[in-house]
Amino acid sequence: MLYMPAVVAVQHNPDLKRKYEALLANGKPRKVALTAVMRKHLVLANALVQRTDGGSEHILALNCASPIQRPGGSTSVETPPSLSASPKRS
Repeated sequence: MLYMPAVVAVQHNPDLKRKYEALLANGKPRKVALTAVMRKHLVLANALVQRTDGGSEHILALNCASPIQRPGGSTSVETPPSLSASPKRS
């Protein structure tokens, strides 16, 4: 369940790609380096679940934002309305 997201992250996420390549440069086998990326995903997911200050909605909104093509070739990123408002804590 974590293997394919780790493979994609190594290809497209600059931070995880640097971590993966650094491990390879230090002589770690590819499977070990990929396992480290999988663990980083688990740590990030756990941090998002454990976060109690309401900030995780903002992080999730940034990950769910989609680029909008504007006339003239410019692009901007808009956050979906359901994720843009922070929830009220009582």
